[in-house]
Amino acid sequence: MFGRDPWGGPLEISNADSATDDDRSRDLDRAALMRQLDETQQSWLLAGPGDQAGKKKKRYVDLGCVVVDRKIFMWTVGTILGLGVFIGFIMMIVKLVPHKRPPPPPPDQYTQALHKALMFFNAQRSGPLPKHNGVSWRGNSCMKDGLSDSTVRRSLVGGFYDAGDAIKFNYPMAWSMTMLSWSVIEYRAKYEAIGELDHIKELIKWGTDYILKTFNSSADTIDRIVAQVGVGDTSKGSSQPNDHYCWMRPEDIDYKRPVTECHSCSDLASEMAAALAAASIVFKDSKTYSDKLVKGAKALYKFGRLQRGRYSPNGSDQPQEWRSMLEPTGLEVQTMEYLPGMTNFQELRLRLFLSPGYPYEEILRTFHNQTDNVMCSYLPLFNSFNFTKGGLIQLNHGRPQPLQYAVNAAFLASLYSDYLEAADTPGWYCGPNFYTTEVLRKFARSQLDYILGKNPLKMSYVVGFGNKYPKRPHHRGASIPHNGVKYGCKGGYKWRDTKKANPNILVGAMVAGPDRRDGYKDVRTNYNYTEPTLAANAGLVAALISISDIKTGRFGIDKNTIFSAIPPMFPTPPPPPSAWKP
Repeated sequence: MFGRDPWGGPLEISNADSATDDDRSRDLDRAALMRQLDETQQSWLLAGPGDQAGKKKKRYVDLGCVVVDRKIFMWTVGTILGLGVFIGFIMMIVKLVPHKRPPPPPPDQYTQALHKALMFFNAQRSGPLPKHNGVSWRGNSCMKDGLSDSTVRRSLVGGFYDAGDAIKFNYPMAWSMTMLSWSVIEYRAKYEAIGELDHIKELIKWGTDYILKTFNSSADTIDRIVAQVGVGDTSKGSSQPNDHYCWMRPEDIDYKRPVTECHSCSDLASEMAAALAAASIVFKDSKTYSDKLVKGAKALYKFGRLQRGRYSPNGSDQPQEWRSMLEPTGLEVQTMEYLPGMTNFQELRLRLFLSPGYPYEEILRTFHNQTDNVMCSYLPLFNSFNFTKGGLIQLNHGRPQPLQYAVNAAFLASLYSDYLEAADTPGWYCGPNFYTTEVLRKFARSQLDYILGKNPLKMSYVVGFGNKYPKRPHHRGASIPHNGVKYGCKGGYKWRDTKKANPNILVGAMVAGPDRRDGYKDVRTNYNYTEPTLAANAGLVAALISISDIKTGRFGIDKNTIFSAIPPMFPTPPPPPSAWKP
């Protein structure tokens, strides 16, 4: 390409000189940049592809939001994984290597006493004992009960002896099983927390298995029930060997043990029905056994309704105390007319937790008000009952054997306070005055504290608990040495009359208790002071588990289990009407 030179002559324009202004600008920028770099950096920048052929290229990892050198990335990932493995290894070592944990707090005195109180039932067992019974001086006993009675001719082996003798009374035994079952229904989590749930369930089943033997439990309708096995009549100077005249270990008994049946005893049948019904809830996870208990309870309840009459109206061996055991508490209001199949201790819970409404509300409100009044009567302020100077309530008005009533009152007061708290109610009214639930617990603790040693004599009335406790309980098995020698009917008298302490410790037995002046005579022959009973210990167990400070992570009582078999209180609403069609 040629042009004219303004100064004359041709002007040649080559391709090399045809660069645009932008190209020249970039060349200038590059020259300036080169001046700022050192020689090494300039050689890298000016090197051509052939000069870099022998060098490795850097590799990068694109993480989306940032580009990272591959070596740095791999090193970082490896470091994190290594730290994870190391930390996991350390944690595994910490778990596997034994290390000391702070010991749990010691159980309170109520829990300690409870463990012992349950052992009394082990000592009262009749029949073939399990290997794990835990009472070394007891063995199989009365293995022919029922079979040796010509009028019965069926096995009545098993059950529990009532007190310091070897008689088996169905009334106090059934009442005891009701109380134990009731305490499990309310405080199952507590029993489980202290490792006694299996133990107490085993004791309950030992009793209910026997009760099922005392009537035709496979029938829907029955016409008789066994009231007791053994006899203790020593009136008119009788010297006929029996359970009161003789002082023998149950294992050595060789005299006849007659069976007493009744054909019209509504109160006994009702208590037996309550025991089986309550136990059916305890064993609800064992459907076959629970159903068997329910069937038996229905048959007994029906018998009591049809064969009306009072147990022992003319006075037999059954102590008067068994018929009046619950009277001081005022908690025998019955609502079976209104709620068929319900046992008498459920009415208050029904009103508090289910609010059943009409037609049940009126009778349940009456029961609730009566319960409030009973709780008020426990307070010294109202002078309903006297208290000893040491603080023991006299629910039996100063008569002997007061502790069995005191423990029942303590249980009811503690339980009622738990009911109120579960219903988000802070207390109750006594007339115009309002009292908090803590007032009830304070009363319950005061009675148990008295029994466990906080009394003028500073002694525990539970055998084996504390440093000072009764050494001579009125109890045949505990008072006769377990030395392989068989002592006959009168052979045991020397052990009955000795002033020495019993050779066998009747662990957990709550004796009859002090007199109204807080006095106590540790004399074996004075049963009004020293004899323990099955029913009294059942009340003690219930009171102890209720007031004990056992951490379960759950509320004190179980609000739902007791109602598991109750049908809906209200009718199912009808389905909505179908859509209108023109």
